[in-house]
Amino acid sequence: MGKINVRYWLCQLTGWGVWGLILLYFNFVVFGDRFKEQGGQKEYLISLAILLLSGILTTHLLRFIIKKTNWLKFSFNRIFYMFLISVGATGTLLYYGSNYIEARSGYSYDNYFNNQKLDKAVKMEKQFGMDSLAYYRIAAFSKDTSVQKGISEIKKATGWSKNKKGEWVYENKSDLVGVYYTLMLIAIWMLIYIVYHYVEKNRNDQLDRLKLETTVKELELKTIKSHINPHFIFNSLNSIRALVDENPKRARRAITELSNILRSSMHAEKSETVTLERELDIVKDYLALEQMRFEERLKIEFDIDEDTLQQQVPPMMLQTLVENAIKHGISKQILGGVVRIVAVFKDNVMQLQVQNTGQLETNPDGEARLADRQGFGIKSTQDRLNLMYQGKAVFEIKNLDTAMVESKIILPVHV
Repeated sequence: MGKINVRYWLCQLTGWGVWGLILLYFNFVVFGDRFKEQGGQKEYLISLAILLLSGILTTHLLRFIIKKTNWLKFSFNRIFYMFLISVGATGTLLYYGSNYIEARSGYSYDNYFNNQKLDKAVKMEKQFGMDSLAYYRIAAFSKDTSVQKGISEIKKATGWSKNKKGEWVYENKSDLVGVYYTLMLIAIWMLIYIVYHYVEKNRNDQLDRLKLETTVKELELKTIKSHINPHFIFNSLNSIRALVDENPKRARRAITELSNILRSSMHAEKSETVTLERELDIVKDYLALEQMRFEERLKIEFDIDEDTLQQQVPPMMLQTLVENAIKHGISKQILGGVVRIVAVFKDNVMQLQVQNTGQLETNPDGEARLADRQGFGIKSTQDRLNLMYQGKAVFEIKNLDTAMVESKIILPVHV
């Protein structure tokens, strides 16, 4: 709030200050000779200062009222009518209020200028020889063309004329001009105020939407991650349970392997990405655990490009694909099969491939049916890649040949 107030007052002082400098420039530079000849520079400067201060106060009052009405929630039509009413009321208040303050201060430039015109009117009356005539009261003078010409010239040059009582009366047409310029100033001020706040509101709305989208994505990622560990633990415990009766010693070793995997996965949970090397450590522990259950039925092959080891990958994603390959591929083969893990750079992207013995069901047109593999593992992989890489990463699963299935993730090298 403090920063906003400082910015607001800075804009107020700058705006009205620039308007004051413009008036000073025209009066002292552009029309300097005529202004000097007319005199009243002191009165003008004081009147200008009163006008600028009154402008700041009235527009600040206008801002206070606008904020209280919570105008940003109004419809366009309502804002338009509010604009017209506010400009009219504030402009009129500023013009007549500043004039009243000038008059009360005794330094009104308008009064000084009008008195100068009055002196000129008196002199012109003498020049026309009308100062000794009661032309304003005696009807006969209304037919005297020379008198009528004098009256017209005096009024045209000064704006002053005498009423029937012989009192000088000033016909002030400058009020309309003054009100017009004041209304124009307030209209410009309010347009700037409204446009600025609409732009600011739209910018804040966009930031809020971005923050909301980011929060939603973070929550979605956390939800996905929260499902990965229970899914993995369940399958691992099944593997250990199968070993408890058959080989207790190997079961104890399996529990040690599981504790290592869980420790690694807990660390991985804290970050959005980890190095491929660290992810492979988890995968190797998992495969060592699964190999105790499958024994000779499970063959493991690695084809890892050394340069890919330090590349960042989503944690537990490769492990999920390996787990999926064993659950839907190897475990369904009577003779078991092979799980091959490949990491390689190709065409400025990194490819992670998990190949396993097995086959996907295909539609009549030859496309793979993923119904048997559309469990949480595959869906979580797709969702995480979409959320984290915004379409820059690709995931696909297909029959590699008549005996092998391949799950492949294509990741941008630098994200």
